[in-house]
Amino acid sequence: MPLEEASELIGLQVYTSQGLYLGNVGNLVVNVDDNKVEGLFVSNTNPLLVEGSKAVNVPFRWVSAIGDVIILRYFPKRVAIKRTSKSKPAEKPPVGE
Repeated sequence: MPLEEASELIGLQVYTSQGLYLGNVGNLVVNVDDNKVEGLFVSNTNPLLVEGSKAVNVPFRWVSAIGDVIILRYFPKRVAIKRTSKSKPAEKPPVGE
């Protein structure tokens, strides 16, 4: 998709192949070297699909149709936030050793 046309995607609503509302295109992920759209940055996401309604990057290859809205051919059933494991602080040796 030419970048000139791609800018018209910003603001469009995005739906899954099952017709569930995912969110709105807030921005585009662009490979400037290839002058190509690689993904849609979808914001204000549906909390039933994305934990915490966080913004997600949807690969452009998942897009099935573009018109008044965007329909995805694929989207995971639910996107969870990756938790970082908090390691315990190292125990200090007893004083005097």
